[in-house]
Amino acid sequence: MSERSVSKQRSGKRWYSIIAPEEFDRTELGSTMADDPDKVVGRTVEVTLGDITGDQGENNTKLTFKIRDVGTDAAYTEFIKHELARDYLRSLVRRGASKIDAAITVLTTDEYRIQIQPVAFTTKKADRSQEKAIRRVMIDLVEEAAAERTFSDLLDSVIEGTLSSAIYADAKTIYPLRRVEVKKLTLEARPAEVAAEEAAAVDVDESDLAVDG
Repeated sequence: MSERSVSKQRSGKRWYSIIAPEEFDRTELGSTMADDPDKVVGRTVEVTLGDITGDQGENNTKLTFKIRDVGTDAAYTEFIKHELARDYLRSLVRRGASKIDAAITVLTTDEYRIQIQPVAFTTKKADRSQEKAIRRVMIDLVEEAAAERTFSDLLDSVIEGTLSSAIYADAKTIYPLRRVEVKKLTLEARPAEVAAEEAAAVDVDESDLAVDG
């Protein structure tokens, strides 16, 4: 294709810098092209935490952002997912040891619904009752953390490792652990969406009462 054809194909299009949300210091994540700003909204971008911090040791953490608003030459995102790389998680698995997972859905103090998936790796094989007890610790501490934190603060506790450290400290008293990680955190619903779901549930309950009456 000639340069003239490429130029003609791109005419009317413009580049938008993709900006991370405030929780990530509004770092520039990359750029995207479109001939209409409305076409930019809804696009997702995946980077590593290392791309943002400049620390290559954090490249095992993947972050996904979704464009929610567009300005003159910038596209503003919201965070939607934090996930550890599969290769990294596989490297933590040891033969003859236990891997204990949990998936916990919680509401933060500012009404964001998120799912957090911690994972614990033991030094040797734990029995079923020990695995159940460690999973209980995971659930209790994640629920406690959400009940005390905003979405932004809870996200910080996952990225900085304070939540996984708290789980490790409590769960290691049940059975020796080698490591605890939060393998995934996903934004499931924003406050307005949570409120709409709750209102819809109330409407359904009231209609059931009307029918019963």
